[in-house]
Amino acid sequence: MASQDWFDKDFYKTLGVSKDVSDADLKKTYRKLARKYHPDANPGDAKAEATFKEISEAYAVLSDPEQRREYDEIRAMGSGARFTAGSGGAGGFEDVFSRFGQGRGQQQGDFDDIFSMFTQGGGGSFGSGRFGQPSGGFRGFGGPQRGADVTARTTLDFVTAAKGETISLQSEDGRPFKVKIPAGVADGQKIRLRGRGRPSPDGGESGDIVVQIAVRAHPVFVRDGQNLRLTVPVTFTEAALGATIEVPTLDGDSVKLRVAPGTPSGRVLRVKGRGITTKKGTGDLLAELQVAVPSHLDDAAREALERFQEAEPKENPRADLMAKARS
Repeated sequence: MASQDWFDKDFYKTLGVSKDVSDADLKKTYRKLARKYHPDANPGDAKAEATFKEISEAYAVLSDPEQRREYDEIRAMGSGARFTAGSGGAGGFEDVFSRFGQGRGQQQGDFDDIFSMFTQGGGGSFGSGRFGQPSGGFRGFGGPQRGADVTARTTLDFVTAAKGETISLQSEDGRPFKVKIPAGVADGQKIRLRGRGRPSPDGGESGDIVVQIAVRAHPVFVRDGQNLRLTVPVTFTEAALGATIEVPTLDGDSVKLRVAPGTPSGRVLRVKGRGITTKKGTGDLLAELQVAVPSHLDDAAREALERFQEAEPKENPRADLMAKARS
C-alpha cells in the first residue's frame, strides 16, 4: 500500500465498526462480510472480489493488537495532513511531525523510520512488510488463516458400527471429546467434526476433528454394501427334501426360512429389511445355503445311504462339466 493510502483509507469504516470495537465483535463482523463477498460466493463479480480484498486488508491490520495500535497512531498523526509538497516543498511533512514537538532537524529522520514500515522488503505494497502481512485468505488477498485439522482414530465392534452410538475419544493432541457414530458407518469411513480442531492463529475459523473409523470383523455376518451376508449350513436331507430352518439376524433374534426341496448348495435366500440401515435406506439379509456333509456315520446311517445310492438316478452330475472342459 502506498504511504498516502494509510492516511486516506479508514479500515474501521471499511468494516463498518467503531474505533473501540472489541476483538470478538471485529471478528464476528469480518466473518459476516467475508461470507457475503467471498469470490467463491460471487463468481465473476469483480466488485465483490475487490470488496473482499478491502475487508481482508482491513481485518489483517485491525485483528492484530500491535498493528492496530500502530495504525491508529499513524491515522491520528496524519489527520488533517496530506503528503503533498507545499510552497517550501516540505510543509505537509512538517504538519505531521509537529504533533510530536520535534525539531526540524529530527523530522526527516523520523519520517524515514515511519515509512520504512511501508517499504520493507523493497516494495511499497500492503502486506510486503510489517503491516498487514497476510497469513492465508483467498488468492493471496490475506485475511485469517483456517486452523489445522486434528486426527483421531477408533476401532468399533461390528454391531456398534451398524447400530450407531455416542462414544468418547481422545484426539492426537490429547484432548478428550465425544462423537456420535451414525448408524451404518463403514470400515475406513471418516467422520468430520466441523470447527472442533485447532484454532486459527489469526482469528479465522478453527479446523476440524477428523475421526478415522475401523470396524472389527463379525464371526457370522459380513457387510456387503447395505446388505448383510452369512453362510447357513443345511443337511443333505434338508436340501433334498425341503425344510424350514431358523437363521440369526444382527438384532439378536432369528427369522424362519423355507428351503425348497432340491435346493443346491450355494443358493442365496433373501430376508427383506434385515440388513444395514443408513441414510440411504435399509439393506437385506442374504443367507447362502451350504450343504453340510457329515464327517461321521454310524452303521445304520451308512446302510441307509448305501440303499439310497442304489436307488438314486444314475446320472453323472459332472457330465456337463466334462463336456464343456473338452470343447
